[in-house]
Amino acid sequence: MKNNFALIGKDVVQAEINALKKLKKSINKDFGKIVNSLLKCKGKVVFSGVGKSGIISKKISSTLSSLGIPSFYVDAGSCSHGDLGMISSGDVLILISHSGETSELKNIVQYAKRNKGITFIGVTSKKNSLLYKSSNLRFLLPSVVEAGPGNYIPTSSTTAQICFGDALAISTMKHRKFTKFDFKLYHPSGSLGAKLKTVGELMYKGKKIPFVNQNSNIKTGLKILNKKNLGVVIARNTKGRTTGIISDGDIKRINYKTENINNLIVKKVMKKNPILVNENMLAAEALSIMNNKKITALCVFKKDKRKTVGLIHMHNILNANIS
Repeated sequence: MKNNFALIGKDVVQAEINALKKLKKSINKDFGKIVNSLLKCKGKVVFSGVGKSGIISKKISSTLSSLGIPSFYVDAGSCSHGDLGMISSGDVLILISHSGETSELKNIVQYAKRNKGITFIGVTSKKNSLLYKSSNLRFLLPSVVEAGPGNYIPTSSTTAQICFGDALAISTMKHRKFTKFDFKLYHPSGSLGAKLKTVGELMYKGKKIPFVNQNSNIKTGLKILNKKNLGVVIARNTKGRTTGIISDGDIKRINYKTENINNLIVKKVMKKNPILVNENMLAAEALSIMNNKKITALCVFKKDKRKTVGLIHMHNILNANIS
């Protein structure tokens, strides 16, 4: 008889959904106290656990670090061989264990109880466990049915643990009004860093901007267009205010309709009111505007929309691996 793997997969997902529903009902004042302890922490937020719980503890710690909360994971077993020195007064220590009775945790529990300057938090599914009884603050994860036969493979319980950690992280994030720009500080590289780059980080600025006086003739504009090689020239008046833009496509269309374009004045043929974007806009958003408007460059302003401080070209964004 063939196994219906799709049905098995759905049963696993449903078991874990049920676990998360129970976790949702378990979120209470104890959860709020733990969040407040993280927000008030003057030292580091230290996570530890054993086995699957250890792996999840490491992930939660990494998430908090990415949100600007100093955090690290310490292996519970290694704490019996010198790593306890990594945990000091002023720290918040969070131990995660399904049973709360794992032997490797005993030394770190005793250390935390002796050091009154450590805020000791236990996260477990067993109310009568050593971990739950020993903690300064505690959270009781719901008892759940593990996915699969036998109810013994860590699946639903570990899903609940990782969701608990995400709830902690997002709670601190919202309280601290942590924005995508703050997030970018801790993710300068990789795909996340690329997605969070702003227009101001990638734009052409200073002498690289293809400015032309709006009262100049097209011949002058063409020279600047060819010299800067960005496909556009930005027209401005004598006060330095942006008044229009001309693309190489515009030049071709004008040339097709006019016998001699060299004597035409820029302000007579330019497109007025070019699209402007703030230098703090995400480059990905600027790329979306270009795609929607079927253009390749945008004028960039800082505070005064009338003055262009940069030019963001589609190539700037694509070369930064943003799509």
